Amino acid sequence: MGNLRRREELLKPTERKKPVRGGEMKKGRRKAVRVKRPLEKALNRGEKSTIRLLVNGQEHVLRIGKRPDEVDPSHTLTFTLRETLGLTGTKIGCDHGACGACTVLMDGKAVLSCMILTVEAEGKEITTIEGLRDRESGQLDPLQQAFIDHTAFQCGFCTPGMILSAKALLIEKASPGEQDVKEALSGNYCRCISHYHILDAVMSVIRMGGKTDETSI
Repeated sequence: MGNLRRREELLKPTERKKPVRGGEMKKGRRKAVRVKRPLEKALNRGEKSTIRLLVNGQEHVLRIGKRPDEVDPSHTLTFTLRETLGLTGTKIGCDHGACGACTVLMDGKAVLSCMILTVEAEGKEITTIEGLRDRESGQLDPLQQAFIDHTAFQCGFCTPGMILSAKALLIEKASPGEQDVKEALSGNYCRCISHYHILDAVMSVIRMGGKTDETSI
């Protein structure tokens, strides 16, 4: 009975505000007016031909255009990470910001990369699951190792998003509690029902030291 109740708590849906793709929406009296950002205006005027992305500590200068090796203004960050930069650890699940499989870190915060245009990420520091490993020693991040030690995955499809959402929590809070972890992972879905092991893995990292250093990403 206790395990059933725990499962219901872990799988309980929570409300989550979804970011709006391509900028904010400003509501007027008659209709919603899309507020264009400075970069979008420059793209529309043809004044900008490249964008610079900082991904896992490495700078990438990408041309804007329609060719396969270029970034189309309509490309999502997920698409660019996977198809242009070859960082396939970032997954595409629902592609509508509902499953959390595409989660990456942007300036230390967990974001849904399928809901962000690549051109909106210019000037931001992006971290994918490939970037969590220590850059000098090659050692896995404590969260990555904990997921292995606690077998906190089955198919592994959701695992990168889960780990990065947990990483963002540990950057934000020095010693989060179990409820904090549940809330942080509430937007990440595991269809293999590995939530118990995932929670145990994250809590083990917290018990061993808590907050992870943002300088390690």
